[in-house]
Amino acid sequence: MRPFRRSLIIITAIVLSATILAVVLLRASLPILDGSVELAGLADPVVVQRDALGVVTIRGSSRLDLARATGFVHAQDRFFQMDLARRRAAGELAAMFGPAALETDRENRLHRFRHRAEQVLAHAEEAEISILEAYAAGVNAGLGNLPVRPWEYLALGADVEPWRPEDSLLVSYSMFLELNDSLGRREAGLELLDETLPSPMVAFLSPEGTEWDAPMQGDSYDVPAVPGPDVFAVERDPTRVPIALGKLPATQEAVPGSNNWAVGGGVSAAGAAMVANDMHLGLRVPNTFYRVRLQVLGEEEMEMTGVSLPGIPIVIAGSNGRIAWGFTNSYGDWTDLIVLELHPEDPSRYRTPEGWESFLCVDERISVAGKPAVTEVVCETIWGPVLPGDEGRDPRALKWVAHEVDAVNLELRRMESAGNVEEAVAVANETGMPAQNIVIADHRGRIAWTIAGKIPLRAGFDGSRPTSWAREGTGWSGWLAPEDYPKIVDPPAGRIWTANARVVDGADLRIMGDGGYALGARASRIRELLHRSDSLSIPDMLAAQLDDNAYFYQRWRDLVLSVMTPETLTQHPERREFRRLVDRWRPRASVDSVGFRLVFEFRQRVLALVFEGLTGPVRDKVPGFSLDESLRYGVGRQFEGPAWRLITDRPVHLLHPAFESWEALLLAAVDATVPENTEQTPLDQQTWGRRNVADIRHPLSAALRIFAPLVDMPADPLDGATHMPRVQQSAFGASERFAVSPGREEEGYFHMPTGQSGHPLSPFYRAGHRAWVEGEATPFLPGPTVHHLWLDPARP
Repeated sequence: MRPFRRSLIIITAIVLSATILAVVLLRASLPILDGSVELAGLADPVVVQRDALGVVTIRGSSRLDLARATGFVHAQDRFFQMDLARRRAAGELAAMFGPAALETDRENRLHRFRHRAEQVLAHAEEAEISILEAYAAGVNAGLGNLPVRPWEYLALGADVEPWRPEDSLLVSYSMFLELNDSLGRREAGLELLDETLPSPMVAFLSPEGTEWDAPMQGDSYDVPAVPGPDVFAVERDPTRVPIALGKLPATQEAVPGSNNWAVGGGVSAAGAAMVANDMHLGLRVPNTFYRVRLQVLGEEEMEMTGVSLPGIPIVIAGSNGRIAWGFTNSYGDWTDLIVLELHPEDPSRYRTPEGWESFLCVDERISVAGKPAVTEVVCETIWGPVLPGDEGRDPRALKWVAHEVDAVNLELRRMESAGNVEEAVAVANETGMPAQNIVIADHRGRIAWTIAGKIPLRAGFDGSRPTSWAREGTGWSGWLAPEDYPKIVDPPAGRIWTANARVVDGADLRIMGDGGYALGARASRIRELLHRSDSLSIPDMLAAQLDDNAYFYQRWRDLVLSVMTPETLTQHPERREFRRLVDRWRPRASVDSVGFRLVFEFRQRVLALVFEGLTGPVRDKVPGFSLDESLRYGVGRQFEGPAWRLITDRPVHLLHPAFESWEALLLAAVDATVPENTEQTPLDQQTWGRRNVADIRHPLSAALRIFAPLVDMPADPLDGATHMPRVQQSAFGASERFAVSPGREEEGYFHMPTGQSGHPLSPFYRAGHRAWVEGEATPFLPGPTVHHLWLDPARP
């Protein structure tokens, strides 16, 4: 045999053997679906059933047994996701991913969440500790019953760290990082505007609301008047090249949030109240949530159906047969920046109402895979940690709800036994979680809204700007009492809605503050849809959630057509084609629409140009400051209002310096919107679906390279956009959709992206994803059982 042929055979055999070994190892890390397993600590047997989508029903005789079994199931299906959540909150990602995760760890170590989780556990009620301990034991048993480590750890060559009770609290903290302003960016952004622009300009650029507001209390807010040239004027500079004519902003104004609403029995076709909820988050593989039905049999009979968060042993949103509930991010003000007054002769001390205090500095050791550990010094005040700051200015400390010992608890578990809206509201007001709008419906046809999560009591300041707390009477004075929480119960119209925008006014708004509310366009559309009928049904709920009507963009479409006059089209064939496509649009963010895509991108260009023209002094201090950056700061979310007023009034003194007229600015936005690659793809084929393509990836996708398609979701074109109920971007959108009437769960629907399992060889890895893409109303309740696993108490 020739040497080359012999070598080829050997190489082929090695590759084949390695492939077979990899498949064998991968299959060995699949969850156990059938048979029986001994689970130490169980008081009685527990049965785990799965339907054709992998939706889990866990049935046992006690709540503690269910917590233990939930941990077992979560670990077998989703442990890597749970691990990333606890590591993110604790600032321990670099120990697994190396230097690439070090900056994230540095930022999150500021919060010392592992230390805080240990403190919370030490002060927790015995019942909560028991549930967390049972869950942790179940997680570790689930891992121990896998023949090999979960597949992600095989790919990384990493070890699995056991689960501890406090790790579930870290998962809760990871949601605080996701949903709250964890560094006081909004206050810092407003302070930056204050330092660089006149006060009337700051008020104009960041108004409290707009004509799009649709609150449950009060009316919409007017945008402040356009400041005159005596207040602020932009200097002409025709040589300036507008930055905003380059790359489009990336954020599309998305904020972690959601839609939810409740419909009372009086305006329901069935006479039963309903809750609808779709929580908008970053989309990834596996999905944020995990479907589960929990059933306790016997004297403590209980049934819960909904979504859980892997790492936490309770149902987050769903129905218990008597009440149903869902969440949206509240965007109240839950963070404050404190200006520290340093001792003039000793900068290691700062002023407090009781006198001078020394900073407490702690060395946080960050392990880094493949590298030496790094030490991060975190200095704390009596109020909270000191933020990294600019030289030459007083440092800032961070006061954040998440840092308080009682900001996290498992009180939400009491929703399992709540029987009506009053009981559910009481549970919500005692729950420790990122402050959320919660809407509730009960089996008697009643509905309610309130805040779930702790609300701080402020004194001596309004919380909108960084403030010194060195004087007596300034700061937080504990938590708002549950009886004083904002609440709306059984409103006369029989409808409640929230969509991350302002919900209340007056005294209730002063209690909640403004943490950067979303533009009210989405809430406005939901309100309109819910008032179209006094005989609403479950199918109406899905139709509203899937509403991709472009009514918000209609005035922008009219603006495009008005600016593209016959004179502007002469010798511009691409403009003529642009106008033709916009003129014939269907007012929907549908995958086949070219006109919508052009209007959407035109609006983005115009907003970015207008904002750029007004904020030159800000960029002198912070180069690169843009509308996109202001959205991340949380100060530009209402900019639609002032921008539209400027476009309508067209004051020359506030025109971008590079343009001779507002018409020229608008035409430049049109020209920049025409895709550069029209030679390869004609403009009439540049559909919304070519831009809005699903990019739902596994965290290891990039590292797996050619194998990425095996772990990522398909690149489907997606209907929907921002500022409409069907919020949809490539990697952002509804992490679940459901609607249900408590007591009539069999009529409800549910779907979510990706699937139940985190294992790519599982039949449940993508099961249900197609229904989410297409908006199909799959059942809220689990279907017929196809897999049956018994968890038995360990034998002595």
